[in-house]
Amino acid sequence: MKLVPAIDLKDNKCVRLTKGIEKTSIVFNKNPIEQAKYFEDQGCERIHIIDLDAAFGKPKINKNIIVDIRRAVKVPIQLGGGIRTKEDVRFWLNNEINYLIIGSLAVKNSDLVKEIANEFKDKLYVSMDILFKGSKNQVMVDGWTESSKLTILDINKIYKRSNIRGYVVTDVSRDGTMEGLNFDIIDKFINLFNKKTILGGGLNSYSNLEMLVSKKNSNKNKIKNLEGIILGKAFYLGNIEIKKGLKILKHFKK
Repeated sequence: MKLVPAIDLKDNKCVRLTKGIEKTSIVFNKNPIEQAKYFEDQGCERIHIIDLDAAFGKPKINKNIIVDIRRAVKVPIQLGGGIRTKEDVRFWLNNEINYLIIGSLAVKNSDLVKEIANEFKDKLYVSMDILFKGSKNQVMVDGWTESSKLTILDINKIYKRSNIRGYVVTDVSRDGTMEGLNFDIIDKFINLFNKKTILGGGLNSYSNLEMLVSKKNSNKNKIKNLEGIILGKAFYLGNIEIKKGLKILKHFKK
C-alpha cells in the first residue's frame, strides 16, 4: 500500500485546510516544487495534488505550477480539483499527469465520466468526498460546499462496471482535523468495492498506519483493494515522518 503525500495548492503555495473550508487555509510551504522533490527523495511512490483554487471555481491560478511540478519529479502524480470537462482531462493527461481525480462531475454527469473513462482507461479516480452524519453518508460536491443526494454506495453502483481506475474516499468531517482515520469507512464500505481505493481524511499518527497493517494482515475482515493512504497535515505538523511511515506500510501484505 502506498503512502501518498498531499500537496494542496492555493495561490501557488502548499496549504492545508480544515474540513475543506477555504477560509481555514494555512500556508505550510511557499515552494510546492521543492515540496514535491522532497517527497520523491524520501521514497514516496506517488504524490497527491489538489488544486483548491480550481475546486472553488478559479482554475487558472495554479495551472503553471502544477505543470512545473510534473516536470520536476519522476514519480506518478494524481491530480484533483476543478476537473469538470473532457477538455480538462485531456489537458492534464497531455501534460503527463498520471491520474486524475474527478469529483463534482462524477456526481452530476456520470455518463460523461464513463465516456471519458472508456477513452482513457485506468486513468480516472472518482472522488467520494463523504460527509458522515450518523447513518447518512452524502457525497459532497463543488469544493465540498454542497451536499448531493447520492451516497457512497450509490456512487459505487454507478461506476463499478466502468473503466475508472478506482476511488479516492475522503471523510470530509475529519479532513485536516487530526482526529484519526475513520475506520468505519474501511469496515463498512471499502471491502464492498471491486476497484482500487485510496483513503483520505484524518490520518494523524503512526498508530493509524499500524492499525491499517493489522487489519490487512488479519484473518478476519481483511481489507481488499486499498491502494493507498493520503498523508496531509500529519506530515506538515511533524506527526508522521515519511520514511518511518513507509517502513510501517512495508508490512502491508498484498
